[in-house]
Amino acid sequence: MIDVRALRENPEPARASQRARGGDVGLVDQILDADAQRRASLQEFERLRSTQKDVSRSVGKASPQERPAVLAQAKELAEQVKAAEAKANECAAEADRLARMLPNLILDGVPTGGEEDYVVLRHEGPAVRDFVDEGFEPADHLALGESLGAIDVKRGAKVSGSRFYYLTGVGARLELALMTMAMDQAVAAGFTPMMTPTLVTPAVMGGTGFLNEHSDEIYYLPADDLYLTGTSEVALAGYHADEILDLTAGAKRYLGWSTCYRREAGSAGKDTRGIIRVHQFNKVEMFSFCRPESSEMEHQRFLAWEEEMLAKVELPYRVIDTAAGDLGTSAARKFDCEAWLPTQQRWMEVTSTSNCTTFQARRLGIRERREDGQIYPVATLNGTLATTRWIVAILENHQMPDGSVRIPAALQPYLGGLDVLSPLA
Repeated sequence: MIDVRALRENPEPARASQRARGGDVGLVDQILDADAQRRASLQEFERLRSTQKDVSRSVGKASPQERPAVLAQAKELAEQVKAAEAKANECAAEADRLARMLPNLILDGVPTGGEEDYVVLRHEGPAVRDFVDEGFEPADHLALGESLGAIDVKRGAKVSGSRFYYLTGVGARLELALMTMAMDQAVAAGFTPMMTPTLVTPAVMGGTGFLNEHSDEIYYLPADDLYLTGTSEVALAGYHADEILDLTAGAKRYLGWSTCYRREAGSAGKDTRGIIRVHQFNKVEMFSFCRPESSEMEHQRFLAWEEEMLAKVELPYRVIDTAAGDLGTSAARKFDCEAWLPTQQRWMEVTSTSNCTTFQARRLGIRERREDGQIYPVATLNGTLATTRWIVAILENHQMPDGSVRIPAALQPYLGGLDVLSPLA
């Protein structure tokens, strides 16, 4: 949630943010109008309640002749106070509803525009392989996964429907190796590892900002009034809900390992082959609670940690600065790392890191007490450190002419020293 007081003092940054996102600029004025009505109705309620208290105190001092009139006035005021309180509550609810509709304000430098208006910051990793020069046609990740006995989508569909799969044999081992390597790296960097819940309350799901434009991608269990999480970011954000933190020693950093669930309702027909866009996958996610003035530096740290992991799996990738219109509700800025996908001749997102500034913390009531004794909202950040989708890029980029797949050196210790995955006989 945005800071409504700051919005009152200077609404132009919010209007500029909405323009950059391609959102409704008029929403800013709706929020300001609703906030004005909220404050006016609250003042009227407090005025009437004060008058009511004065009249009530005067009942005992009134003469027998005056008392009936004073009592009648007190009764009438009580009804007015009740109505004014109801109006104040109604106005407060409407002001809160509108304020929660406004996405986070983007940071300076975020590109304006939509999904295709990202800015490529740089290319990293090994050179993109020229398979024509190497003399063979690369197989896609599913063909490789099936020949290696690593991926089984046919039985996944038989058991659970489309976009489900089994990781089998070396496929299961490869995913665990990636996740474990990510956890080891994060622990070495000072993160606290956590196995997080995958079911959360509406308050936590809404507090993280996922019940707006992505609500159709979230699985909901009405009998329990719980949501399945599409990322452990949600559970990690809710971990300190309604708490006052001590950040004097620096940021609190957590690493969540969880299974994630997404309907992928908004991507019909996209990447339906294999395991690129699926309904269930595993992910290791970084999360940080830090001071707002440190959040942009923390964001750079998260990106560096993601790139450290990508260097370990030896993938060619690029870093993009996501355009405002492609940011989620909570993000003020987002950097993606996209690995090269040889068989589709395109870049595929493998990591994403977002600076959510104080947006989520305000909604979830997460604050810190500083050295001056005052209470302030904190900033939250998240970032992918490894996920099932990485297997796609690893198989395709490290395949050999005979159908085998080379294992990057950093991963080999996590696979018992295995350096090559060979097709099944």
